[in-house]
Amino acid sequence: MSDTWDWIIVGSGFGGSVSALRLAEKGYRVLVIEKGRRFAKEDFPKTNWDAKRWYWAPQAGLKGLFQMSFFRHVTVLHGVGVGGGSLVYANTLPTPSDGFFEAEGFAGLGDMKAELAPHYDTALRMLGAAKYPRVTRGDEVLREIAQEMGREEHFEATRVAVYFNEGKEGEEVDDPYFDGKGPRRHGCTHCGACMTGCRIGAKNTLDRNYLHLAEGLGVQIRPETEVVALRAHEGGYQLETKGSFSGERGTLKAKRVVLAGGVLGTLPLLLHMKEETDGLPDLSERLGDFVRTNNEALLGVVVPDKDARFSDGVAITSILHTDEHSHIEPVRYGEGSGFFRTMVVPYAPGSWLGARVWGAFMQFLKQPVQWSKALTVGDFARQSQILLYMRTLEETLSVRLGRSAWTAYRKALVTHLDDPSCAPKAYLPEATELAEAFAQKTGGVAMNLFPELLLATPTTAHILGGARVATNRDEGVVDAKHEVYGYPGLFVIDGSAVPANPGVNPSLTITAMAELAMSRVEPA
Repeated sequence: MSDTWDWIIVGSGFGGSVSALRLAEKGYRVLVIEKGRRFAKEDFPKTNWDAKRWYWAPQAGLKGLFQMSFFRHVTVLHGVGVGGGSLVYANTLPTPSDGFFEAEGFAGLGDMKAELAPHYDTALRMLGAAKYPRVTRGDEVLREIAQEMGREEHFEATRVAVYFNEGKEGEEVDDPYFDGKGPRRHGCTHCGACMTGCRIGAKNTLDRNYLHLAEGLGVQIRPETEVVALRAHEGGYQLETKGSFSGERGTLKAKRVVLAGGVLGTLPLLLHMKEETDGLPDLSERLGDFVRTNNEALLGVVVPDKDARFSDGVAITSILHTDEHSHIEPVRYGEGSGFFRTMVVPYAPGSWLGARVWGAFMQFLKQPVQWSKALTVGDFARQSQILLYMRTLEETLSVRLGRSAWTAYRKALVTHLDDPSCAPKAYLPEATELAEAFAQKTGGVAMNLFPELLLATPTTAHILGGARVATNRDEGVVDAKHEVYGYPGLFVIDGSAVPANPGVNPSLTITAMAELAMSRVEPA
């Protein structure tokens, strides 16, 4: 089957959904391609133990919305489905500090803080931003820590993309955001299940705002379809597709294309096409460089007390800025979603494997009763608090096509360290201190994921860069309009275009950058 479109958008996350709506408003015929499924709220899993509905591994029959990708230097958590990462992200919508806009990556691009300011405002309105209205147990503990640090004024409730109808939780109402053009909504019930897919209908995912409005203007979305090749063709581009589950092959043509599949969708496609002489061989040599993890650490505290309740709330309810470039947030899954208990180990920082393994063993020896209780808690999600620590300080990787222990049978993305001193780190001293303080106050024990113990590999849900915006092709892959150097009509509008480390959850920034890019497109 061969179709021709004005624009084809590959990926339906924050960059793709913004592009779809704004291009439709400008009068273009637009197609969105998404490799994942379309989810109604009742399709989401009740807990993350329902692997078939939660995890994405179609080759194993798992058709969910969440995926983990393992690399030598980082483990990446990311989302799949119509709505992209918004289906599984933690809802938070912070604006980066001034340091982000002044970073070297933005050099020569103008006053980006001023340029993006009105688009941040638009993004906040479109995503239904609101301050979290309650105080959870995790918030109380974090506020105590803030007081002891002398930084209580730097502790606050998060701004989140959730519809709150306090006093009428769960009640259905007409669209409260878009003059009735959006779907009906339900008030948040504070169940904590944001990251396994909101079964209530309170989370402002992209299928409920940008994509919903775009489809109302005639945009078509083809789920369960993956783009496997992209080539310049007759003044436009030809895309070769494959059904995610059916394997059915197809061909599509477009005058212009937006790649919005995120770092782990856009970069593999472009890197493969750069290697093919009839693909996109003239792509910038900087493709795959300047990949960032938002300089973060993920830790957990498990509390043996059977009366502990850390699963109430939304995914992230508060934030503590520990200094001018760092902050920490309490994160949660809903009650019953204890899958990660299968992957946690005692938190034991160390510079080499033997030290970390010995440290983990010693944790058991020091507190055998407490650890036995922690490892056998009845409801892991209810009795644990994830702590997300992030910094604006720089660290970078590069990615290329190759083979590794994870990809021995095929050529796929592999990570490289260009400068070991700037490598992402699994163990950050301040994060360790904060987790230990949280554990002490709650009677819990600190844990992290096994890749960090075995390989000192950090985990991130905010992979960025690799096709960054820059003033020339020697410094980046796309120009200020997000158009790919050397390929007119081809754009990259997703997290891979972000040229610096925001140090905060990046969804709002990707949305604002997409709004700015689309504002520069002429009407049809």
